Amino acid sequence: MSNLDRQAALSVCGGRGFVVAEPVRELLSPRRVQLGESTVVRRLLPNLGRRMVGAWAFVDHYGPDDIADEPGMQVPPHPHMGLQTVSWLHEGEVLHRDSTGSLATIRPRELGLMTSGQAISHSEESPKPHARFLHGAQLWVALPDAHRGVEPHFQHHAGLPTVAAPGLTATVILGELDGAASPGTTYSPIVGADLALARGTETSLPLDRDFEYAVLAMSGEARVDGVPVLPGSMLYLGCGRTELPLRAESDAGLMLLGGEPFEEEIVMWWNFVGRSHQEIDEARKAWMEGARFGEVKGYDGAPLPAPELPPVPLKPRGRVR
Repeated sequence: MSNLDRQAALSVCGGRGFVVAEPVRELLSPRRVQLGESTVVRRLLPNLGRRMVGAWAFVDHYGPDDIADEPGMQVPPHPHMGLQTVSWLHEGEVLHRDSTGSLATIRPRELGLMTSGQAISHSEESPKPHARFLHGAQLWVALPDAHRGVEPHFQHHAGLPTVAAPGLTATVILGELDGAASPGTTYSPIVGADLALARGTETSLPLDRDFEYAVLAMSGEARVDGVPVLPGSMLYLGCGRTELPLRAESDAGLMLLGGEPFEEEIVMWWNFVGRSHQEIDEARKAWMEGARFGEVKGYDGAPLPAPELPPVPLKPRGRVR
């Protein structure tokens, strides 16, 4: 899923001013956002006081939703620029189409990675027929300025490397973890991993001291560095860590997100990541005029119109700790 908020706010993100340079434990509560007729997501990033984690700039958690008698995910064609989208499922399937001609069905623990570059458009929908339950996360990775002009493309990786320990299986989604590297293309130092923990497991994961990290709780009950995290919440961990203690009170699913702090300041609005209000405004106009972002073929429905852009640029607000 993408950002379908019709009252989309303009956010200034990135920059070292938001980074916590030491280990912390900040539990982030989600904001509930209605997407379409039958789907409600829990938005963890951007969050009040926490805009990014490394290059991770947007995190939605949804489900598990019983969609047996519902249309499920129905996201009409819409544009993106300046970012990568990461589709990650625990249950269900998502049919992806985009303006480069890509067509793929993404299934649980398969990587759907779309790199927008300067411009791409895509749609996402539950196939017909579809599985009863839908449960997953949609995440965005901000592209650094040097790579914002890369050709748009889509990657689908059904097989991903894993790291195993007693009671733990870690699937490497992006970047590298404990020597295992994802085949997904990255443009900045980053890591994303899906952690499946068996009840009673007590273990730790090796971390990079220079990265900042957060953990998204997908299912079950677990403690992350001693802090209970329940599904739909996210624990921000700061920088300076070399390992992460984990304990599962039940079978649990988590997502580890991390990366080098994103030094560039970005402007994020609706489904765009740019560097200025003017750039965002030009992208919005291009989409509304049917220019630049291409056409998604095969989707049964009209493209999504852009909401109104706030007229006054948001001034940067950061914090140093």
